[in-house]
Amino acid sequence: MRGQHTGEGLDQRMKIARIEAAGLRGATPEGGWANELKPGDCVHTLLAVYTDEGVTGWGSAFTNDGLVKAALDIMRPLYEGENALEPERVSEKLHANTFWLGRGGTLTHTISGIDIALWDILGKATGQPAGRLLGGRYRDRVRPYASLLMREPGPLSEHLHTIRAQGFRAFKIGWGPFGRESDQTDEAIVRAAREAVGPDALLMVDAGGSDAFWRQGYKWAIRTAAMLNDYGVYWFEEPLAADNLSDYVLLRRNSPVPIAGGEVLTRRQSFAPWLQAGAFDIVQPDVTKVGGISEERHIAWMAEENGLRFIPHGWNTAMGLAADLQLASASKHTDLVEYLTGSPFIDDIVETKWQLDADGYLEISERPGLGVTLDLDAVEKYTGKRLHA
Repeated sequence: MRGQHTGEGLDQRMKIARIEAAGLRGATPEGGWANELKPGDCVHTLLAVYTDEGVTGWGSAFTNDGLVKAALDIMRPLYEGENALEPERVSEKLHANTFWLGRGGTLTHTISGIDIALWDILGKATGQPAGRLLGGRYRDRVRPYASLLMREPGPLSEHLHTIRAQGFRAFKIGWGPFGRESDQTDEAIVRAAREAVGPDALLMVDAGGSDAFWRQGYKWAIRTAAMLNDYGVYWFEEPLAADNLSDYVLLRRNSPVPIAGGEVLTRRQSFAPWLQAGAFDIVQPDVTKVGGISEERHIAWMAEENGLRFIPHGWNTAMGLAADLQLASASKHTDLVEYLTGSPFIDDIVETKWQLDADGYLEISERPGLGVTLDLDAVEKYTGKRLHA
């Protein structure tokens, strides 16, 4: 029956009929950026890939919808009629035929959303979760860390108490005033956070060094790393400007806490020099930017080969989180995923709400594809567009 494949008698070819994009607006969370986001801004775009067999796959791109729609127009001759059951080959075709238009930007981000949707389709067509199709499931649950903006110590402490009451046992605080006012303010923020989450919780700190005109350098970062070590911080994320490879290598060699980064890099070719040079202890590609699930698993393999941990960056959408969960299931050492707290684009657009278990873990769905069903009424609310499954 059309749209209800179970893997039995699977056709060897299922054609891409069309791809639609819908930008998420109206509840865009603050990013902590120098040019702060407004609720009506669009930085995340959902993609729906429709096939001639009635199977629909869903993805997400970390890009404004106007740019995504332009990219889809450019790539339409390349993807229309392609085999939706071959995500990695189709994505590589799109990369290879568009590199002269700008590798790593809007086109790559848009291919990310297409690739995620194609893995969703392949899973639905075969009746298998994407993680199993990626090679097998090492785990059926993973610990999410609550990701939230830093505030002044008082409001931050109150917010963390609320998040902890929801069942989270790992927390990342980021951006805000950290590294932007004084060393005293930085320590006061971290002290308040540690007191709020307790001595046994994982606590990570994200300086937000990819912010526009980030001004702190190596000496601030190594001094701050020593302070974070005093509070048992699990990793120090983006402490330097995003392109400062040489200082990242130096910092990683000398920091008493692990150094994490890589969320702004795209495609495996960009990650290779950073991983080979030893710039990070933990690499954090974003599946909605790097080229999708196909590309991110290559980066995960590269990380393992170079002695790094792979923990996805997940400041995006429910489809990004669903993809991260499937990747975590298929990656030997990925025991954490990022969970952006308080975002309707994660919490409200799925039919079955995310639930933490008693240990603060998220189940990794064994349902076909990415294992989530979007609430299309909620999608219409935040995109102004009626999409169909």
